[in-house]
Amino acid sequence: MARVCFLLKVRPDRMAEYRRRHTEVWPQMRAALTASGWRDYSLFLGPDGTLVGYLEADDFAAAERAMAATEVNARWQREMAPFFEVPAGGAAGTADDARVLLTEVFHLD
Repeated sequence: MARVCFLLKVRPDRMAEYRRRHTEVWPQMRAALTASGWRDYSLFLGPDGTLVGYLEADDFAAAERAMAATEVNARWQREMAPFFEVPAGGAAGTADDARVLLTEVFHLD
């Protein structure tokens, strides 16, 4: 099982709307995440817009491919893209394009 953690940066002027949107995640999006193998998925938003995501998957690469193949994910990504700051030297795109995957260095089981 893979444990995955990533960082994104939400634009300060969009934080309230970002929070609101995540109180109303589409049922189809939630179902697609589950069907694709995403488990224990959480998002944490700091006061400066730093967003930390955590999830577990048996095979993260396969889970990502499965989500990328869904129409609901394409719609969600289009709607969420304007909420994120683009990394230096990056191009605007999806949240997946803007995220930074973190390497686990310790785990207390």
